[in-house]
Amino acid sequence: MKHIFIYFFLFLSCFSIAQQANSVDFKRVDALIVFNQISVDSTIYNSYDVDFIILKSVDSIYLDAINMKFKHVALNNAAAKFNNDGKKLIVYGDFKKGEHHKLSFVFFNAPKKAMYFVGWKNEGRNQIWTQGQGKYTSNWLPSIDDTNDKIEFDLKFLAPKDYEVISNGSLKSKSDNSGYVLWEYDMMHPMSSYLVAVVVGKYNKKLETSKSGIPLEYYYYPKDSLKVESTYRYSKHMFDFLENEIGFAYPWQNYKQVPVHDFLYAGMENTSTTIFSDAFVVDSIGFNDKNYVNVNAHELAHQWFGDLVTAKSGEHHWLQEGFATYYALLAEQDIFGDDYFYFKLLESAIDLGEQDIAGGGTSLLNPKSSSLTFYQRGAWVLYALRVKVGDKVFQQAVKNYLEEHQFKNVETSDFVSEVERLYGKSLSGFVNLWIKQKPFPVDNALNLLKRKSPRINEYLMVDCQAKSSKCAEYLKYYVSDEAKAKIISQVPELVTQETFKNSIKVRQAISKYVRQIPKHLKADYESLLDDKSYITVENALYNLWTSFPEDRSKYLSKTRDVIGFSDKNVRLLWIVLCLNTPFYEADDKQALYNELVDYTGEKYNADLRISAFQYLKMMQACNDACKANLDNAKTHHNWRLVKFVKQVSEQLKQKQN
Repeated sequence: MKHIFIYFFLFLSCFSIAQQANSVDFKRVDALIVFNQISVDSTIYNSYDVDFIILKSVDSIYLDAINMKFKHVALNNAAAKFNNDGKKLIVYGDFKKGEHHKLSFVFFNAPKKAMYFVGWKNEGRNQIWTQGQGKYTSNWLPSIDDTNDKIEFDLKFLAPKDYEVISNGSLKSKSDNSGYVLWEYDMMHPMSSYLVAVVVGKYNKKLETSKSGIPLEYYYYPKDSLKVESTYRYSKHMFDFLENEIGFAYPWQNYKQVPVHDFLYAGMENTSTTIFSDAFVVDSIGFNDKNYVNVNAHELAHQWFGDLVTAKSGEHHWLQEGFATYYALLAEQDIFGDDYFYFKLLESAIDLGEQDIAGGGTSLLNPKSSSLTFYQRGAWVLYALRVKVGDKVFQQAVKNYLEEHQFKNVETSDFVSEVERLYGKSLSGFVNLWIKQKPFPVDNALNLLKRKSPRINEYLMVDCQAKSSKCAEYLKYYVSDEAKAKIISQVPELVTQETFKNSIKVRQAISKYVRQIPKHLKADYESLLDDKSYITVENALYNLWTSFPEDRSKYLSKTRDVIGFSDKNVRLLWIVLCLNTPFYEADDKQALYNELVDYTGEKYNADLRISAFQYLKMMQACNDACKANLDNAKTHHNWRLVKFVKQVSEQLKQKQN
């Protein structure tokens, strides 16, 4: 009977847990997180209070809490009956509909994921940052993994002195406390748990204010003061544009943006506090190649679409990513012009069509769809819908949708029905074509672009794979940079001295596709080494080095001080070419080799380490230090680095065997 009783008890508990979303409304969390300077790879005992309302009588409530320990668990200031199963903190009681309760406790946590401690052991970078998207915040903070339960999180952090602590909401107070500083943040509105965030690190910040009076905070490393303008270029402009375009005021107290080391993705739209990869911290030259503008606009748009209104389930995930992608494109259109906008749409339409051909296409409502589908097909839905119903109906529908569902969760029908109401007609045919059907309607998309953009028509007309005699003429006349780059990619031998007189974009295409350089273009090609583009310089250096061995010393001397992006793309190539140029003795070759091996070490960012490993593998020069760094990288938090080093390690083993 004992075993039967336990089974029955667990069944009842699990049933209560499954029904919690309809039974309990968690209103507000007030928590203190303590970071211990002596043991920086974990938090120590933290306090936690949560207020909640019972919506339906139940015998237990729970918080998601992964691998945590609890003490002093109290319900309404009295000792509570609870169970900690390693995944949830379950509290038992006779909870009646309409009752208000407060649960409090202290907890200890050493997170294995979602909170990352970067560089504290021996790298010296000393950062802590979180990434909760999905169902991961419960790895460092008791919370609710279900995105449909929105809570107001008011968090305090006790951290070592001399570090900045950035989190959701407004900084309410900051006070010294015996070598530590207590940071108190306040949120005014609820959000899903996956959007809770904190960053601890050494930063300076630049302040601006939007037209509507919202404080804008741009954080940067002290060493990067000269990169602030180029990194955050157009930030205030885009904020003001999106507030006006969306027609719904920015819904949070302020907006902060923080770069971090070895972030898992490009960026993350935590409520009022976007975290992004410091690979996007660029100088004025790097800005021309890869910049933060699109990611910046995308994460900002999420503050409305995803943070303010949140999809009920993965089936409707496009309501977050598709909207953010579309509105980011609108912001870029406002900055870079219509041609940029339409060519980005064309690029995504081609990618979506190729995905279908490869068998990877899905309905937009498939929760297992690819990122390409959620982001780019979602954006295409909105573009096509706006063309169909007109600007006025579309913009009013978006505004109404946000007003009606703010701080709530939504399904696709919530948005579509609002557009239908204002449009006055059914959109079932549109929904079936653009949203529900599996193949992306690529022909419809291309026809829309052709009607809107003469440049797109021109680009599609230019096709030199059939060796058309007109292609040489196209390069001479005023066709778009995109069309010229397309011609160069298809028939690089058509490049003449005149072609070099074009823009950076066209010259970059020359550096990419003209690899065997004719002697009569040598002087013009050498001018690419002076371009304000690290991609162009990298390509040109390699192609010149291989095409004209007699002038290798000249090319190495000219580019010896060029570093490139944060992954040191030009510097790494320069080292490798220098090591493979025996007669060039301007530098200590052993020191250069040691520098290359050193870049595989854990104190450098993941992209730089991957590139250094690639070069050493190519040179068959991965020594013991390199191999030790390969093994060390297998436990890194960045999944791309881990995947790469495991593949390289396996390949090295196979060669040894």
